[in-house]
Amino acid sequence: MRLRRGRTGLTGLALMTVLTMTATTGCAALLLEDKGPLPPRYSGPPLPADTVVSDLTSALKAEGITLERTPQELIPTECHERLTGEHESVTADTALKAGFARARSDHGWQDGHDMGEGWLSLRKGNWTAATVLPSASGADASSTSMILVTVTCDGGRSKSSPRTDSARPSPASS
Repeated sequence: MRLRRGRTGLTGLALMTVLTMTATTGCAALLLEDKGPLPPRYSGPPLPADTVVSDLTSALKAEGITLERTPQELIPTECHERLTGEHESVTADTALKAGFARARSDHGWQDGHDMGEGWLSLRKGNWTAATVLPSASGADASSTSMILVTVTCDGGRSKSSPRTDSARPSPASS
């Protein structure tokens, strides 16, 4: 009698294993179906930063927002641009929305990733531009609002700043 229970137990275990493998393989086959390579994010040549910045600044300038480009030596990341300016608080949100809409219609930008409420985001080629609306950033009730548009390219990295002893000023020369 004991021998029979042992065989039944082993047979049941083996049957359960086969059923589990079949069910798992069937589900996994559906989940892991090969659909080919992923399409690239952007397949064209990389756009120069000057072109991207020019597009955005001209679209926003047409809506009354004048932005200044932060010098590259002040930015610690490659493929990164920072555009700053001020605008009347009362119309800042409307002007930013209109400027981003103009960049889409006149300069070929497309909607970027949804970053949540209060954010505007655009993509063009290998670049993404994003800003937060001044009203959403908790701007105070002053007459002007600070506007910051960050523009980054795909694959941006920190700049390497190799500093050698010859680059440091010597105590005698200062």
